Amino acid sequence: MIVIVAKYLIPKGFVGLTLFPFVLLGSEKGRDNAVLLNHERIHLFQQRELLVLPFFLWYGFEYLLRLIQYRDRKLAYRNICFEREAYANEKSPDYLKSRALWKFISYL
Repeated sequence: MIVIVAKYLIPKGFVGLTLFPFVLLGSEKGRDNAVLLNHERIHLFQQRELLVLPFFLWYGFEYLLRLIQYRDRKLAYRNICFEREAYANEKSPDYLKSRALWKFISYL
């Protein structure tokens, strides 16, 4: 995991963004946030198992579907299967050691 602090590249309202193999953080404080880094590490695994480009296509398509479903940007974002998996397991530092392949599917 390559961590870069790039506050001007992070969308407003977010603290981090993962673009395999990079984790972009909005501030230097994020480097010390184990929960945030674990959340982004989960996204790295998701991106790798979907070979990166399909991850972003799925992510964008599901976001649009959730936006239609919920009519709320934040609620749509939080209900993307990739985000649901990451938020549900971000406080478990050993989660990725036992994570099943394509586990995000169970969060659809």
